[in-house]
Amino acid sequence: MSTESKTKINRLIDQWTIGAPGATSYLTASGFSRDLLVKYKNSGWLESFGRGAYIRSGDKVGWLGALYALQTQLGLFVHAGGKTALELRGYAHYLPAKLNKVFLYGPRGLILPAWFKEDRFDVKFVVTRTNLFPPDSRKGFTDFKERDFSVRVAAPERAAMEMLHLVPKVVGFDEAQLIMENLVTLRPDVVQGLLTVCRSVKVKRLFLYMADRQEHNWFSKLDLSKVDLGKGKRMIVPNGRFNAKYQITVPIDREGRPA
Repeated sequence: MSTESKTKINRLIDQWTIGAPGATSYLTASGFSRDLLVKYKNSGWLESFGRGAYIRSGDKVGWLGALYALQTQLGLFVHAGGKTALELRGYAHYLPAKLNKVFLYGPRGLILPAWFKEDRFDVKFVVTRTNLFPPDSRKGFTDFKERDFSVRVAAPERAAMEMLHLVPKVVGFDEAQLIMENLVTLRPDVVQGLLTVCRSVKVKRLFLYMADRQEHNWFSKLDLSKVDLGKGKRMIVPNGRFNAKYQITVPIDREGRPA
């Protein structure tokens, strides 16, 4: 191998993020041709990671590393949110030893690369493409550090609303309510900002209903006069009981009261 070739492979290895794949398009844009990448693979430096990506030989790549590549290398506006973001922060009612289902959120029209396949990470991806918030909104995000990199995830305030967006078809009402019980430290200014720009009347009403029911301290600091709750009734679940304050139909508990 020539001195120039050694310098180039050293540069590639030095800049590689351990635990994350390298998207072929990103690597080629960084000065490594497809032919050169194939050469590195044949020489044992790299391994194929599905169509359109490589990993360093012997490296173990999880879904967080793959998400890091989507965000930083491909510039996709996709993030871990909803229940997953809350679980990562320890807010879930029951914390599994290992996440088996990962909730990802992105704008409508989001296209994920062919190599981003759940069977490579031993998880099930639930990808929600939605304009729950304006596509250009950067409200309610935080970073989650994993090994030598960080990924963008929904902050608890945003994650709670994303979770409620999937109630009751994907996330159960009771489960969501139990998780909402744990959210005692939400920041009222962040909640206020998200409620102001949230586009779902159902999510806003359900969020406020659950927060009101739990009597969280931050709830009393919200200015609901600035939140558009729409008009008319909303049915969250069939055959439930109507809550007049928030104009939603919710489940009935065993004592015949709204859940």
